[in-house]
This record gives sequence, C-alpha cells and structure tokens, in this order.
Amino acid sequence: MTMLLKIILMTKIFTQHINTMKIKQLLPLLLLVTFTAFAQGNQEKRDQIKALKISFITTQLNLSSDESAKFWPVYNAYEQKQYQIRHDKLRPLVKQLGNGGLDKMSEKEAQTYLDRFQDADEELFNLRKKLVADLKPIVGSVKLIKLKKVEDDFNRKMLEQFKDRRDKKD
Repeated sequence: MTMLLKIILMTKIFTQHINTMKIKQLLPLLLLVTFTAFAQGNQEKRDQIKALKISFITTQLNLSSDESAKFWPVYNAYEQKQYQIRHDKLRPLVKQLGNGGLDKMSEKEAQTYLDRFQDADEELFNLRKKLVADLKPIVGSVKLIKLKKVEDDFNRKMLEQFKDRRDKKD
C-alpha cells in the first residue's frame, strides 16, 4: 500500500511540475521500466499494475485533485467488486469447463452453467451501470466516456507488454 501511495504522490508531483504532453511521453517509458522490475510475487505485481493504472487514468482523464479524491474511492470499490465477481464466480466455471467438463456435460448441466454465466455477466453489467451513475456527478459525462477508452488503452498496453516479454523469453 505504501508503494501505491508513493506512486500516487509522484503522479501528483509530475502533474504539477510537468505539462500533460511531457507526461504522455514519459508514461510509456515508466510502463516499460516498471515491467522490467516484475520479479516479485503476484500481489506485488498486482499492486504495481494497479499503481500504473491509477497513474495512467489520472493523467489521461486530467483529474483535478478534488475530482481525484472523490473518483478513486468509487472506482476502487468498483474494481474490487468486479474482481470478486470474475474471480469467485466466472473463474471456477471456466476452470471446470477447461478441464474437459464440457465434453461430459449433460444438457441440464450445461443449462445450469449457462445460467450461472449469464448471472455473472448481468452482475458485471449492473456494476458498470452503478459506476457510471456514481461517477457522473463527480467527473461528468465526457470524462466517463473517456474513462472507457482510457481503460481499453491501458489494457491494450498491458497486453502488448506481456506479449513482448513472452516473445523475448521464447
């Protein structure tokens, strides 16, 4: 948690002393440097990725300190609940199907799995709707639309970094 706070503090210092263009040029370098240091355990990796995401979103949305103070508790609660749904509900289903369970499944069992998948998807959808409703008064509609794009951009960069690292190992 202290590392996360340090990175948030660094981000605020950067945004105060360096204009947005320079930050956008430095961010890919920061991502690259951080990924080369990923020799830690899973929790540390997750914390680093989260810190990078916070920095990326704050920079790209150009959140003021007031917006940031209100935005992050709401967004973090959303992310935690989203992770919980994916980890606790979807992951076990996918794991069971990946272990050859699909080939041995009856129609009734398949319907049960399908219902559970749909319930989890609906929960994720409703969670996203709640996020939009909660954040709209804080950052407005334009930044909410931009948030979706920024999240997709961040995920794309993460995937590219992962693929590059994997290709270098092979």
